[in-house]
Amino acid sequence: MKLKGEMVIELTDTNTGAVETVQETNMITEAVNNILGLNPMGIYLKASGEYDNSVLWNGTLLPICPNMIGGILLFPAVLEEKADHIYEQGKNLPVAYASNNVNSGSNVARGSLNQAESKKLDNGYKFVWEFTPSQGNGNIAAVALTSALGGQNAFGSAAGDASTFLLLKKVDIGDIPKAKQMTLFEAVELDFEKNLLYSITFGTSSVTITKIRIPVFNIGLNEKLDDTTYTVLEEQTLTTESFTFLGDYTKYGEFMDGHDGYWYGFSNEPNASGDAKMVWIRISKKDYSFTEGSWTLSKAKLSEVGTRAKDGSYPERNVKCCVRKGYLYVPSYDKKGVYKINVANSADVTLIPLGFTSKLKSLGEAGSCEVYMTLLGDMIVAGDFQITADDKVIKTQGSARFEAMATPLFQYKNFVFMWGGSYGKEHRCAYLLTPYLASINNLSSAVVKNTDKTMKITYTLTEETM
Repeated sequence: MKLKGEMVIELTDTNTGAVETVQETNMITEAVNNILGLNPMGIYLKASGEYDNSVLWNGTLLPICPNMIGGILLFPAVLEEKADHIYEQGKNLPVAYASNNVNSGSNVARGSLNQAESKKLDNGYKFVWEFTPSQGNGNIAAVALTSALGGQNAFGSAAGDASTFLLLKKVDIGDIPKAKQMTLFEAVELDFEKNLLYSITFGTSSVTITKIRIPVFNIGLNEKLDDTTYTVLEEQTLTTESFTFLGDYTKYGEFMDGHDGYWYGFSNEPNASGDAKMVWIRISKKDYSFTEGSWTLSKAKLSEVGTRAKDGSYPERNVKCCVRKGYLYVPSYDKKGVYKINVANSADVTLIPLGFTSKLKSLGEAGSCEVYMTLLGDMIVAGDFQITADDKVIKTQGSARFEAMATPLFQYKNFVFMWGGSYGKEHRCAYLLTPYLASINNLSSAVVKNTDKTMKITYTLTEETM
């Protein structure tokens, strides 16, 4: 079936009654087909434990309308018209959105579905969304259909942020030996299409990189889909001179994918005063060659980049940093800002003020493993704030969006994966990233929605037999 979308935007001036009308057609992306046609790590198969959690499709994702397609996103700049363009981040975050229900809350970016006029058609669906004068204001240059969940808060707002992620599969990996669990928990990179995972751990004067095969899109004759049969392909131990994880009982440090051909390791102890001291290592993915050193960051008061514990009764990892485009981002000790440190020039340090005191809570459930900050595309997502590609801070609600996390998020198209656990209950989880672009509709000319105008969007999506 081929889908066709037609949209009408009506902006009505509440003072004069004048109506500005825009009519456009759209293109359909691969977003919905990805959800229906891809099955990474067998997330749609009952292939692991009897009590593993799986998404209930009917009512959550099906019928496609008004669930998998049940929301709308409005953007201030045009969108690239490509079928595989299924997420828009960077500086072009939605200025407005709506879901498949009425907005009864205080989020002024969100409109409401007109439930009386929206309806199922014989060959499709008709959506009608309405925005009051106080809702959805800003420049509008592009529109996209999205999921019902994605239309609730987009990538997160002060009113809510859990709707950005939908749990598709939770696999219990508690029966895997602890050492093998720790290898998964220390993952820094997942190459989905090559079925490869890279894990990095620390020693007293060493760093060990483990390359493992894990079935993602193909499965071997002796493999299962519950992480019990992953295969170690290569293990490299690098002997270091200055780099180690600092600390006595608590070991402070973290390894990150730089997305630039290198992995990075950092270690620092939290400091409330004085100059922050940090040791670092940069490792080439190509040949495992490395450089290492130490920094003294003048007047920087840092939280720790993370902590590890391998000697307890269960694996532990806590992550409080991320690397984006050549910069390390670490929360300040007082939780009022985030330091941005150039990994190639430690004199280039900027403190990004949050504008409030963060609770600095984990993105997932609290426990022995926690992730406070992770990279999602080019956006930094933390417990109760986001940092956009141009270092703009967005305050969000701060709810727990995931099960207990040990690893950063690993994204493949519509899906994000992580490993984690808490006090002996370990798991691997897959989530749907809900604010995808199901369609792309660039306006011929941008329009401006302001507090003098209401806005009504009628979007008709129909099926055409090919």
